[in-house]
Amino acid sequence: MMQLFLFRTAARVWLASLAAVALLSAPVMAAPRRAPLPTILISIDGFRPDYLSPALTPNLWALAHSGTQGTMRPAFPSITFPNHWTLVTGLRPDRHGVINGAMADPAHPGAIFGKGSEEPFWWEGAEPIWAAAERAGIRTGTMFWPGSSVAIHGQRPANWQAYHADMPNMARAETVLDWMRRPASIRPRLVTLYFGDVDVAGHRHGPQSAQVRDAITSVDAAIGHLRAGLRAMGRSANLVVVSDHGMAPVDPARVVWAKDYLNPADYRLVSYGGIYFFNNVPGHEAALAQQVARFPAFIHCWPKGDLPKRFHYGRNPRVPDWLCLPEPGARIMDGTPAHPNDGGDHGYDPDSPDMRALFIATGPAFRRGGHLPVFDNVDVEPLLRRLIGLPQRTPDQRDGSDAVFASVLMRR
Repeated sequence: MMQLFLFRTAARVWLASLAAVALLSAPVMAAPRRAPLPTILISIDGFRPDYLSPALTPNLWALAHSGTQGTMRPAFPSITFPNHWTLVTGLRPDRHGVINGAMADPAHPGAIFGKGSEEPFWWEGAEPIWAAAERAGIRTGTMFWPGSSVAIHGQRPANWQAYHADMPNMARAETVLDWMRRPASIRPRLVTLYFGDVDVAGHRHGPQSAQVRDAITSVDAAIGHLRAGLRAMGRSANLVVVSDHGMAPVDPARVVWAKDYLNPADYRLVSYGGIYFFNNVPGHEAALAQQVARFPAFIHCWPKGDLPKRFHYGRNPRVPDWLCLPEPGARIMDGTPAHPNDGGDHGYDPDSPDMRALFIATGPAFRRGGHLPVFDNVDVEPLLRRLIGLPQRTPDQRDGSDAVFASVLMRR
């Protein structure tokens, strides 16, 4: 009996050994790699991180606490168009070329850039992520974003709409949901979604106004609608919610008028407000430099070649001859502005707490309860590339890195 037991035991060991050898000698079959989930990049223009609260923004609050949150330092200048282009190119304004919300270009005499400018030459200093994605076979959709209706070197998103400021927030969110309901073959893997109401209300009435709270409530509800719609269709997605800059309350006692300091014959205005851009009149340079020195001490002025290095700004040929930067809350006004008594402004030093921008990221790619130190918004585009499976640019082609997110990303 004992011999039979030993024989059976030896047989089992021998068969197990054969199975192990067979497994080791068999060709290794890699597990099929799943396609990345859709990523939706949401911008709330002019949203300060301290607007976030469980009472005012229940949907954003829930998103923040289901994933990762932090604050971002905007690129200089802390203005809408330059920073939106930085968020999707990973380059600072001095490199991507959208250096202001109003600008001229020496290579195109007489051309003036404004909010409705869609000539490709203004934008083609850098490739936005949706253009790179489309070239790589990754379908994209843009429900508004500065520059998204422009054919960048002939490339547009597969799905895009011309900007209409009066399109309701809910309709914007519903358009994105319609894209997410599509079959996988025509469903965008990268989507952008833009809301502008909070910035508009912040300018007109100030960051702590009832009008701003109403605008925040409207945007938060639209994001809640998007979130509920994704859940109802069982569609998993990574959501990245950002703002381009904050908003500072304007101090009427520190609003100055350029005409009280500068001779109109000696300069040419480019833009005014929380940052003041202007050019020399040829032959009047010395006179203008003397007049600039007369501005109050809370206004700091530099010729374009002398700006602080931390701004990473001033080499692009579109940067005007002079830049004056008021301290937060001060303004320099010029001409006959439509809204001379605005209650809020931006464009100030990106290191100012009032200029800090929102960052929330949630979805299967992100750890719950993650918190990030303050980081530069040039890091967002590399993060988006990682999320949608698009190779990173080489270090010389970008100003940011996704390294800051290493601690909050789930390992794949």
